[in-house]
Amino acid sequence: MPNRLAQATSPYLLQHADNPVDWWPWEEGAFEEARRRDVPVLLSVGYSACHWCHVMAHESFEDDETAAYLNEHFVSVKVDREERPDVDAVYMEAVQAATGQGGWPMTVFLTPDAEPFYFGTYFPPAPRHGTPSFRQVLEGIAAAWRDRRDEVGQVAGNVVRELAGRTLGAQGADGVPGEPDFAQALLALTRDYDDRHGGFGGAPKFPPSMVVEFLLRHHARTGSEGALQMAADTCEAMARGGIYDQLGGGFARYSVDRECGVPHFEKVDV
Repeated sequence: MPNRLAQATSPYLLQHADNPVDWWPWEEGAFEEARRRDVPVLLSVGYSACHWCHVMAHESFEDDETAAYLNEHFVSVKVDREERPDVDAVYMEAVQAATGQGGWPMTVFLTPDAEPFYFGTYFPPAPRHGTPSFRQVLEGIAAAWRDRRDEVGQVAGNVVRELAGRTLGAQGADGVPGEPDFAQALLALTRDYDDRHGGFGGAPKFPPSMVVEFLLRHHARTGSEGALQMAADTCEAMARGGIYDQLGGGFARYSVDRECGVPHFEKVDV
């Protein structure tokens, strides 16, 4: 029997409409239900081209036993990051602040007031390489909610304050970044720049569209040749590398190596 996502317009949400999980879309009713039942909220964020989103859906969200446990102990909310980038951005910042990394599927546990207190991305159906199984995570969260509610509330409050501090600290006196902020951003990018292969950081290497835009705008504003060179070399590496689709155009979502040679086959930007 289809769940609430059967009424969605998002193709990604519709892919989960026949899951045995009693999914809610992102709406106030989901949080009202969590308050009424006094249970935490599972927030799962993904998108239709995400490989590991489909893997976790098949392994966990289509599994009747896992779904029954979710339905008993949680209110489950599914979000399409392409439909609600605002929701995705808020909780992705929390995931990255807490774990040092991010990605999709994004798995976040919230209080009924939408305050996050536990974070992750993909969880396997069985423990693997030091990562707990999804069922182990669910059981641990349910036990903490039942037996250590004060601790959960304290963690959630700390996360909210930390994110609020980051937001305030990132703005100038008038709420708008100024030249010192831009200079700091450029310095951080210069340190992370791969001057041999283009792009930033190591593997996996993502097409940094917003970074390239920042560098080009910085060059246009200041005449910085270094910013222009990093942008140009990065674009050339992307165009010459394996992540570019020579036949259909567009790029794969990322390269599994730092040379931009071996694509991960999730097509984006056509």
